Order: sequence, then C-alpha cells, then structure tokens
Amino acid sequence: MILKNKLNITNAVELARVEEKLSKAKAHKLFNSEFLNTLNVGSYQALADIHHYLFSEIYDFAGKVRTDNIAKGNFRFAPVMYLEVALKNITAMPHSSFDEIIEKYVEMNIAHPFREGNGRSTRIWLDQILKQSLKTVVDWSSVDKDDYLLAMERSPIKDVEIKVLLKQALTDQINDSAIYMKGIDASYYYEGYTLYKTDEMNEQ
Repeated sequence: MILKNKLNITNAVELARVEEKLSKAKAHKLFNSEFLNTLNVGSYQALADIHHYLFSEIYDFAGKVRTDNIAKGNFRFAPVMYLEVALKNITAMPHSSFDEIIEKYVEMNIAHPFREGNGRSTRIWLDQILKQSLKTVVDWSSVDKDDYLLAMERSPIKDVEIKVLLKQALTDQINDSAIYMKGIDASYYYEGYTLYKTDEMNEQ
C-alpha cells in the first residue's frame, strides 16, 4: 500500500527514497534552527511539532495523530481509541533521570502516534529530553541497528536491554550535527506498517 502523499508518488521505492532525502534535509535544517529550543520538551506536542517539521512537505498527516490501527510484524501499537489518553499520560511521565527518560521513550514507541515517520521523529524527541535533563545525547553511530531494533521490539515487555544499549552510547557532544543526523539514518527506523481493525484484537 502506497501512502497518499503531496508529491503524488505512486511507487513505493520512489516514495521511500524521496521521503528519506527530504526528511533528512529538513532534519538538518531543524538542528541548525532555534525551533527545537521553543518546544515543551518531553511532551507529545513537542513530538508532533518535530514530526510536522520533518514531513509536512510530504504528507498531509504530518504532526497529526493517526486514525488507523497499525502493526509491525506481530506487534500491534496502541489502538486509536486509546491514543489520546495514552499521549496525555506519556506527556505527564517524569523525565529527570536516564531510566525515566528511556521508560518514557518506550511508552511513546508503543503509542506510535503517527501513520509514518515515528522512529525518526521520536529519536530527535528523545535526544532533546536527554539534552535538557542530562546534558547528553545518544551517539547513534555507536548503536548497532539490529541490536537496537530487537531491543525496541522487546522493550514493551522488558526495557533493560534498550536501557543498557542506549546508556553505553551516551555522549556529551550535544551540539555535534553528525551524531544527531545518524539517528535519522534509514537503517535505524522500521516503518512500513500493516493495518488492522479493532475487532481483530480478540480474534486469536
């Protein structure tokens, strides 16, 4: 299924290529702007603003809560009917320590509030929280992509693995654009979702 897009691209490979190119360009521009400094760090609204900044040239749904239930593999992200409450609860979660920050990050990943582009937006959101609270960010070049994706898949059940993985990759080089941009790299996100109906939740 090809997502409806502002560029009227109907080929999945071409859309992925153009989306990555444009979102990386916008991410770089975002890093060099003052926009991130204006956000309410750790809130859902901050994440929505980041997502809109990255994807508004491509999708009408940029920065908007999804209206479809989505799954990746066998994992189903938060159902649409619970998203509003979930996002309010995540915004209210504390983020003063490393453990609190990663727990908040895991919950936002479970929510997966957007139809596409969750991973890239949420990693920028995570780094903003780490930067404000701990004066550190994740050096994504030190994070093995396969280990990261597996740890994130398991994090809803047990978050120790993702905590260890990200903690050992922390750096105080918070103003290094190369470190920041690595988190936007295509190899670190796993978009491409399947849809499911609410009544399918009880079928198995």
